[in-house]
Amino acid sequence: LNEKEKTVTHATCWVHARRYFDRALLIEPIAAQAAIDKIAQLYKNEKHIKDKITEVSDALAYRQKHSEPLVTEFFNWVYEQRQRTDLTPQNPLSKALNYVNERQVELKVFLSNPAVAMDTNHLERALRVIPMGRKNYLFCWSELGAEQLGILQSLLVTCRLQEINPYHYLVDVCNGLMKL
Repeated sequence: LNEKEKTVTHATCWVHARRYFDRALLIEPIAAQAAIDKIAQLYKNEKHIKDKITEVSDALAYRQKHSEPLVTEFFNWVYEQRQRTDLTPQNPLSKALNYVNERQVELKVFLSNPAVAMDTNHLERALRVIPMGRKNYLFCWSELGAEQLGILQSLLVTCRLQEINPYHYLVDVCNGLMKL
């Protein structure tokens, strides 16, 4: 890894941003739908990258050519909407506009790094098994058992995210431990 890759950069999820505009649809249908449509265009670009582009450099170039102008247009639109005098702080559209405005830099991270996804849906899906099993965790018998189950689940989720067969990984690790 080079020095730039060793630093951690905070990126924010576009799906979470979109949810705020979904909540504003009932009160501000035209403006909220405009925001949702702009975000949908970004996802169309990401689908094109996923389906048709294999090279990392080509994906970055495509994002910069097609998505960066949309993001710039989106944040210009956000600025204009925030100037409206009829929006109260409690209005769901105001909350959505403030949410994306405060996270502008983090929402743009995907434009400069092709390895960064626009959202965290893949991570949330992978981690969903943990809250789904909460009632089952009551039967770990001890705090140590619960801790070991947490470690095992973290390993399994990490394997899935790295596209590694968890069974083969654990067999390999256990065989390595037996040789010690």
